[in-house]
Amino acid sequence: MGGRLRSRSRSGVRARRKVLIIHGPNLNLLGRRDPSIYGENSLADIDAALRARGRAHGAGVDTFQSNIEGELVTAIQSATGRYDAIVINPASYSHTSVAVRDALEACGVPAVEVHLSNIHGREVFRHTSMTAAACIGQISGLGLNSYLLGLDAALAHVEGLAPR
Repeated sequence: MGGRLRSRSRSGVRARRKVLIIHGPNLNLLGRRDPSIYGENSLADIDAALRARGRAHGAGVDTFQSNIEGELVTAIQSATGRYDAIVINPASYSHTSVAVRDALEACGVPAVEVHLSNIHGREVFRHTSMTAAACIGQISGLGLNSYLLGLDAALAHVEGLAPR
């Protein structure tokens, strides 16, 4: 994806975009938890790849992981006014959390939902994401690339390079 991924502020100085990456429950176990489904990358590997991809696009990337629903909600709410976009893997909360969905809708920060595995090819209860409708899009089933493409999509959206 080419193009400019910075914008100019009112003063004419380029403003660096900031993206918050939010990882939900059990993602701290990546690399050890069922690698046949979730891959062999650790969460630290994924975070490092996202920070490198962000730098390549001239954007800052901060990461956050929690197994606690309320902490995810607080992280989403705190993104307002601090971040240009969110890339979120709500993990199992995708299928159960009205609170995470409501926070995504209320915060006003565009979000892309990502999943390492193909949630539509797994158990039936994983086929429905309650949180995806509060996001600008969803990418799943591509392992680490789901996150990288999610970051690309979030930045393109913020820069007006993607359909709205």
